[in-house]
Amino acid sequence: MLFLMTKTLLFQDPASFTTPLLAVFAVDIATGKDEAPSPALLSTSDALANAAAPWLGSGEFKAGLGETLLLHSPANAKAERLLVIGLGKAKTFSVHDVRKGAGVAVRFAKPRGIFELAIAFPEDKALADEHLETLPCHRTARALAEGALVADFDIDIYRSDRKDQSIRSVSVIAHEGDKKSQKEIQEGFDEGVVLGDAQNFARSLVNEPGNVLTPTELGKRTKAMCESFGIACEVHSIDKILELKMGALAAVTQGSSEPPALIVMRYEPAIAPPEGSPVLALVGKGITFDTGGISIKPADNMDKMKYDMAGAAAMIGAMQAIAQLKPNVRVMSIVCSCENMPDGKAFKPGDVITAMSGKTIEIMNTDAEGRLVLADGLHYAKTLGATHLINAATLTGAIGVALGLLNAGLFSNDDETTQNFLNGYAVAGEKFWRMPCTDDYREQIKSQIADIMNTGGSRYGGAITAAMFLKEFAEETPWIHLDIAGTAWIDDNKPWQSRGPSGIGVRSITEWVRSYAK
Repeated sequence: MLFLMTKTLLFQDPASFTTPLLAVFAVDIATGKDEAPSPALLSTSDALANAAAPWLGSGEFKAGLGETLLLHSPANAKAERLLVIGLGKAKTFSVHDVRKGAGVAVRFAKPRGIFELAIAFPEDKALADEHLETLPCHRTARALAEGALVADFDIDIYRSDRKDQSIRSVSVIAHEGDKKSQKEIQEGFDEGVVLGDAQNFARSLVNEPGNVLTPTELGKRTKAMCESFGIACEVHSIDKILELKMGALAAVTQGSSEPPALIVMRYEPAIAPPEGSPVLALVGKGITFDTGGISIKPADNMDKMKYDMAGAAAMIGAMQAIAQLKPNVRVMSIVCSCENMPDGKAFKPGDVITAMSGKTIEIMNTDAEGRLVLADGLHYAKTLGATHLINAATLTGAIGVALGLLNAGLFSNDDETTQNFLNGYAVAGEKFWRMPCTDDYREQIKSQIADIMNTGGSRYGGAITAAMFLKEFAEETPWIHLDIAGTAWIDDNKPWQSRGPSGIGVRSITEWVRSYAK
């Protein structure tokens, strides 16, 4: 799914561009602890510098991250308005702040009925070398595009009185004459558009209510996306699940009147990778609504459980991006989707089920269902030839208790695979924190009557015991588990992003895939 905003990159003096709103960035170059803020524009345009100078020196604008200063009819500039956006301290500034700054520009414009705007490409050469590290052209351009697109997303699509405030046009204006730099900026900008659109597609899936986005509907939308971008896609239901002996997925779905969906996507690069090259599998938890089943959740915040397929959405969004960026590596994605409902046929605490791998599982809590569907998804990916596994899931509330709402949890059985993922932060800007997943935790999931239990034996380390459960099915295959339960939904509006689904994982998973391209 592509959104309707027109995205344009131009190379000229931003002051010469006609637009209702031109956004330009500023940083605070003050270095001393008690030194007064000293805002400076990240632009070499004399017209913009002269227009903003009286206000930058007045003390009322400090260039804090997300802080804005609006100037009407700036002298010697063709923009109707000049919006100066703070990006914080120059000494700690990064491209991730640029992403937020682009988001601030869009979120500032939307409620004011300004649906066309331009953003001046930030120039590190506008400041003395001691104030600012070099901004990589490619990453900066990518961050600008991503930030602008992500900021345009709103969740109120079902309001009957909704006023469409979608931005119609964003232009990035780069004051850059060097042809090599122009090429890097163009490539970064194009990548950012791909990633921003993919992240918003994932968010649009997570935002849908459970009565709309059933497992069947998720399969339909995924297949339509795959057809649009040239990815092979198969969508199966209960017959295939039973044929494959996916006993864990089948157990979770049996309490729902909605049929499950087993979605298999495959990306093949145009040039076949060398023999023995990695085959990557992206496995997503796709619980389109989670009541907790017989171990039913409290009523408070249960409405939010439509987001329990955010891991699947991240994988689907990543596959959309991968199809367009075309890395030279084979990638498959497995989404195990169903509802978890209480019913006379629902699985129960005390049941023993057999997963596709043959492992037996004692059910201690039916609200620990995500790990069950992922268990079959991970094993199925291995039978299809996957050499490296990554899964994403809104798996445990415990990860939010452990890490708060800023970092998602990362668990792995392989250091090299983990480092490949974490290296992507420099580009993707999504925060993941590695958690322990060592064999001495396995004792907590041992069952007395089956191979393993689906929860730990105590209330401690819940996110870790969930990861240990999944590790049983990854076995020796290099594997990463992303627990995004604390970060997949944003409860409050940010200056650069609306409340609602965050789309976390799309950018990072895509970068991880690209790290294996030959």
